[in-house]
Amino acid sequence: SLPPSQIVPALADEGVYIASESSFYRILKEAGQLHHRGRAQAPKKVSKPKSYKATGPNQVWSWDITFLATTIVGIFFRLYLIMDIYSRKIVGWEIHENETADHAALLIRKACLAEGISMQDLVLHSDNGSPMKGATMLAMLQRLGIVPSFSRPSVSNDNPYSESLFGTMKYTPAYPSKPFERLAAAREWVDEFVHWYNEEHRHSGIQFVTPAQRHSGAEKL
Repeated sequence: SLPPSQIVPALADEGVYIASESSFYRILKEAGQLHHRGRAQAPKKVSKPKSYKATGPNQVWSWDITFLATTIVGIFFRLYLIMDIYSRKIVGWEIHENETADHAALLIRKACLAEGISMQDLVLHSDNGSPMKGATMLAMLQRLGIVPSFSRPSVSNDNPYSESLFGTMKYTPAYPSKPFERLAAAREWVDEFVHWYNEEHRHSGIQFVTPAQRHSGAEKL
């Protein structure tokens, strides 16, 4: 009832050696005993989710939520942030004291209005957190004509653009050395960071132009 990968070490613990794993597999195959055994369902091949490629701005956005430490232990502000994966521009952000699909839906709507997006094939990628998959959020995406895209379950690097951006933000020398005392202070700092990131930061992933230049097409002028 055990596979060779478990049989061989189990026998080795008893000081017994009969054959290698490959020999066990060869003999089992010849005897027709490599089929699935037990009550569990046989393993199924799971295909990767559909991937999307952006060839211009406002085609694929990535969004996520990160914690910002406060002066109260165990209490964090939540930074909701959306970026365009083609230009790396931050197209929307807000800070709240909690995580809800309502906050996320409103932020997406504001970002769409700011970018002039209405009922087109925008893809919005995120991880599998509850705000990302909430009914309010999904309903808003449907009304706007936005296609939701989610990371694979238990895969930690399926949302690399947002994760990389949060790393840039928190490891920049300008990031406060002390936790934020007030929500207003956190919003003020992030507002300054977003301006620097979009307008001044020369991004290595887009040939060292600024996200704003890439987003507007000014890099080609």
